[in-house]
Amino acid sequence: QVQLVESGGGLVQPGGSLRLSCAASGFTFNWYGIGWFRQAPGKEREGVSCITHNDNTTYYEDFVKGRFTISRDDAKNTVYLQMDNLKPEDTAVYYCAAGGCFRYMISSEYEYWGQGTQVTVSS
Repeated sequence: QVQLVESGGGLVQPGGSLRLSCAASGFTFNWYGIGWFRQAPGKEREGVSCITHNDNTTYYEDFVKGRFTISRDDAKNTVYLQMDNLKPEDTAVYYCAAGGCFRYMISSEYEYWGQGTQVTVSS
């Protein structure tokens, strides 16, 4: 049974930090790129960052560059998203997904999805 389970979300003040985790099981983790997407209320889901499976190349959307860092630990079947200097506009449900990681993140390139974790940035 394929599972992607996100954790680490919560409420944080502007300028604060959170680290999201995505724990995978039920498929060959190191064959897949892993991406993080987010969806804010009333908005479409958008890509945030992804990491490839072969050489750990990383991609970031412009609105998180310099603030978010993606990494993976294949021994633990886990991907992390370190989020620093958070802004209110980062408030969203964050999803991890397994599939093809490319410079332009497209949902249809991802085969497996988690249920999401809520991130709220507010004072």
